[in-house]
Amino acid sequence: MDQDRLSSADVSNLLLEFPDHPNLFQLAGVLGPGGFVGTDGSLDLAGLRTRLGVRLADPQLARLSRVVRRRGRHFTWEPVSPDLTVHIRLTDPVADETEFAALVARLMTRPLPLDRPLWELLIVPATADGAPGLILRVHHALADGVGAARLAQVLFGGEPPTPRPDRAPDPTRRHGAEILESLRRVSAPLRGRVAPTVLLGPISPHRVVALVGADLGAVATAVHPMGATVNDALLCAVTGAVRAALAEAGEPVPAVMPASVPVALPERGASGNAVGVMLVPLPTGEADVWVRLSRIAAETRRGKEAARRAGTFEFTRTRCGTRLLARLSHRQRFIGLFVTHVRGPAEPFRVAGAPMRQAWGVAQVYGNVRLGVTAISSAGRLNCALHVASPALDASTLERALHTEFAALTAPRPTGDPTA
Repeated sequence: MDQDRLSSADVSNLLLEFPDHPNLFQLAGVLGPGGFVGTDGSLDLAGLRTRLGVRLADPQLARLSRVVRRRGRHFTWEPVSPDLTVHIRLTDPVADETEFAALVARLMTRPLPLDRPLWELLIVPATADGAPGLILRVHHALADGVGAARLAQVLFGGEPPTPRPDRAPDPTRRHGAEILESLRRVSAPLRGRVAPTVLLGPISPHRVVALVGADLGAVATAVHPMGATVNDALLCAVTGAVRAALAEAGEPVPAVMPASVPVALPERGASGNAVGVMLVPLPTGEADVWVRLSRIAAETRRGKEAARRAGTFEFTRTRCGTRLLARLSHRQRFIGLFVTHVRGPAEPFRVAGAPMRQAWGVAQVYGNVRLGVTAISSAGRLNCALHVASPALDASTLERALHTEFAALTAPRPTGDPTA
């Protein structure tokens, strides 16, 4: 029988799921006319299923036609014939972008059935301006955010984005230093002392997703002269949004708020998950956006190399480690939020010929972390989705503040700015 064993990281993401807390990634977007979408917004769902059914023959999409089975002590991917009337289907229509975001939020609490391939493509008949929407849901065991974006590009009819070459780990690094670094990372959940704020606490089943966008070229042009990246700019803007949300909630703003930031690894291999973990101390106590950006850029330059050298998070390499991580995560005090940046294609996603006018990625929150921010840079846009899992956090405040922070980053620099 044709079988592929799940990697340790894939198994970890399968185990880090609970009935009330699915472990998945969603790609949401608004579609323009073309292909299966008529000029009047009408939808040829049968034509979409036919075109994507042909795409499933691509070897890069093999896992979309496989189901997870347990064989003794191991989990394997085993081939099946997916029923595309189940995997590709319509939702109820929505009135506008706000209702579309609310639908995306509700779906973050709806698990994918484990007895069929771990994905589904939902087509929303009408969103803003009468345009249809799309929500691709992918289980984290099948792919992480980077992997999901690549799967989507191939499934929809294009080529996956070319990954940027990453610097290889330093071969001269001593083995003893690697062990010390690994021990430091493993002990971090026990040593963390994040200040108690509304960012941490029980996760509510009621979710809110807010969608924010910025001009990718303007952001890159503004921050690159400082030696900062688009990812640094995202972290800087999120830091300002967190400052505003805490102040709005009447809470003291800590000097630093650690964020968990995934880092793509140079080698993906057969695994759907190939990311390291970088812990970035966001300077929430710093009001000046440019000073904040400079500090973050310095931290990420060091952190990315260490994360790539260390590889996947040590807890996710064994089942015992995964179970321990699951227990610790509900009481941890070493991170305050998740921030993820996924690089999409340079051109807009095209879904069986229909252009995706806007695209957002939404990643899951976990444990006792109530805020996750996911950004997709694609087709000249840096689109962010704020995933809020507590009524104690005001999503509208976060949304407005994130808009304000991106505007500050792309505005002309003040004369005499010492960081210029």
